[in-house]
Amino acid sequence: MPAKVLARALRAYVRHAPGTLAKARLIDRFLDDHLRTHPVHATVRLRSGDTVSVTTSDVIQRFQYLFGEWEPNLSAFLRSRLHPGDTFIDVGAHRGAFSLLASHAVGPHGRVVAIEPHPRFHDDLAAAAAANRRTNIHLVRSAASETNGTLTLYLEDPSNLGHTTAIRPSRIHATVEVPTAPLADLLSRADLATTRVIKIDVEGAEAAAIRGLLPALPYLRADAELVVEVTPRLLSKQGESVTGIIDALREHGGFHPYTLANDYDPAAYPRAMRRPQPPVRCTETPREMTDLVFSRTDASRLAFGR
Repeated sequence: MPAKVLARALRAYVRHAPGTLAKARLIDRFLDDHLRTHPVHATVRLRSGDTVSVTTSDVIQRFQYLFGEWEPNLSAFLRSRLHPGDTFIDVGAHRGAFSLLASHAVGPHGRVVAIEPHPRFHDDLAAAAAANRRTNIHLVRSAASETNGTLTLYLEDPSNLGHTTAIRPSRIHATVEVPTAPLADLLSRADLATTRVIKIDVEGAEAAAIRGLLPALPYLRADAELVVEVTPRLLSKQGESVTGIIDALREHGGFHPYTLANDYDPAAYPRAMRRPQPPVRCTETPREMTDLVFSRTDASRLAFGR
């Protein structure tokens, strides 16, 4: 059987067959590498019901092709938190994986503010929103920082478009200049008052993004939560730290940190999608890239649900 036909058949099994039998092995030993090195260009349906165009040489798009979802634990957390009429703030929205998911969850009377500075990703998100008639998504083309200005974004690896960063890498594949603004200036009082979750994924610029958000924290509702991807290695290059982020949100907003499991190994996805893990109390400062949930709830874990 030709490898292309085999890959299509195995993808159908991984994507649609019930259970997890042998799926991790098939992904690890063949599918992930084959789809990366022999890219498929396709339109796929996500678990949200939306359709998006993907090219499987890129890791996020490859996972969407295989599973219909990106980051299953975070996706499950957002579904458990967002309800009709809520607002979701997606900082570093990229091509809109979470903006589209949230658009369904908050409903026609809710709102998604998708903040994405990169012109290519911004246009991809706008096209996906239009194609799927997601009229409650409001796009903002800006990088979240603590000041108004401009900065350079760097792409090191074209097979990982999601890792487009303001921190200069050792190798540079492409660059683009983008505008910056504090989050407190990019969000309206009305949006802040109805915001249930703010997701910040800005590849090393999270400390500056948080500082730009601090003046807006008093306007958030009491049950508002933040999900922040922290990257200790990139933070340290700027003289920043995860501890500084945790301390700032605790001091200015009364937030407690929780760790949300996020395994980037595609072989872990079938099980995670069946049994997503809720956030648990963060007891040690992360040393590797980690999703942290910040909540005013003080508990050992944050159960799925409101």
